[in-house]
Parts: sequence; structure tokens; C-alpha cells
Amino acid sequence: MAIFSVYVVNKAGGLIYQLDHYAPRADTEKTFSFPLDLVLRPHDERVVVAFGQRDGIRVGHAVLAINGAEVNGRFTADGKDVLEFLGNPANYPVSIRFGRHRLSSNEKLMLASMFHSLFAIGSQLSPEVGSSGIEMLETDTFKLHCFQTLTGIKFMVLADPRQTGIDALLRKIYEIYSDFALKNPFYSLEMPIRCELFDQNLKLALEAAEKAGPFGPGS
Repeated sequence: MAIFSVYVVNKAGGLIYQLDHYAPRADTEKTFSFPLDLVLRPHDERVVVAFGQRDGIRVGHAVLAINGAEVNGRFTADGKDVLEFLGNPANYPVSIRFGRHRLSSNEKLMLASMFHSLFAIGSQLSPEVGSSGIEMLETDTFKLHCFQTLTGIKFMVLADPRQTGIDALLRKIYEIYSDFALKNPFYSLEMPIRCELFDQNLKLALEAAEKAGPFGPGS
């Protein structure tokens, strides 16, 4: 069981807290000779595998590093175009690390805002008055759980589909937010949460949820 990440979104749709708790790494690094036996294409400001799966490298995986140096989107560490670099026989043999693209801070902000809008749309589509918004989205690899407070703050948890006790965990996170963020005299409502005690207690709650599933009485 695993809990992947936690998001806290304010009532205006702004991301005010995000924690990557556990991310399954599927990175694969291989040394290649020329010509490269994978088809690479630019996609959303990065270079991804378009055709040719092998040795754990899958279609959709992005080029993350070349010769041990991190890749910045479509460019190598020294500013060269990745596709041009890999198209030059003089640069071989070359070591390339492939894996799932890591979301940038800006992408996380954008996605949190998009979910805020989808949550509102879900409420408006309901045939019944007073319906909540989207409380859970399910895929084959994770579930997104959402709990909205009466003041409009949304707590979102991304977890393994088999993980239990998420409803209780969401309310536990709300308690931690109330105790260690709202009661902090230096914290301003609707602003990013930067409280060390909030971080510490949130991580403890996530670890407890992963080990025990539902919270017991008095937790």
C-alpha cells in the first residue's frame, strides 16, 4: 500500500501546499550505440519515447538525463537540443536515463486549479440540490480522494487503489491543518502553508495510514 502525494487547495483554487510522499520510480538507464533503436519525439516541452519499448523503457517515458547530467525539458545540461545531440553519431556511445516526467511546480499549480474547476462542475451537474463536488477519481494505478471543508479548503490525497482508510486520513489532515497551520500566529489564511510542525505531523499521519489503514479510536 502507498500514499503518493497530498495537495491542499484554497477556496479560490490556488495550491497552498503539496507533498510528494512516495513516488514509485520506474527510471531505466541504458547505454546506446548509434543509431538509437528508439523513436523519440518532442511533446509538451520534453522529449519522449514515441515507438520502441525495451528493457523497462516504455512509450511515453521522457528523457531525464544524458551521460548522468539532468535534461532540462528538450535541452541537455549544457543547452544543446536533445534530439540534435542524439542524432549526431559522434556523441555515441551515450548513456540515457528514461522515466516518467516529474511535474514542475508550475504544472502542479495548474493541475490543482483545474481540479478546483472540475470539483465545481461536478456539483453543478448533479440532479440534486446541495450535492458535493468530486470526492474520488479512480484510475488503474491510483485513486484521487478529495475532502472539502465548510470554508472551501480542499484536501486531496493520491494513493494506491488498494489503500484503505483514506476518508479518515483526510479528516486527520484537516485536524493537523487546524492545529498546526490555523493556530500558527505567523500563518495567513489562503496563503501557502510553511509550518514545520504541520509538515512533521502530516508525514506521521501518512506513515500511520500506510501501516494500519483506517485510524483507530483516539488517533
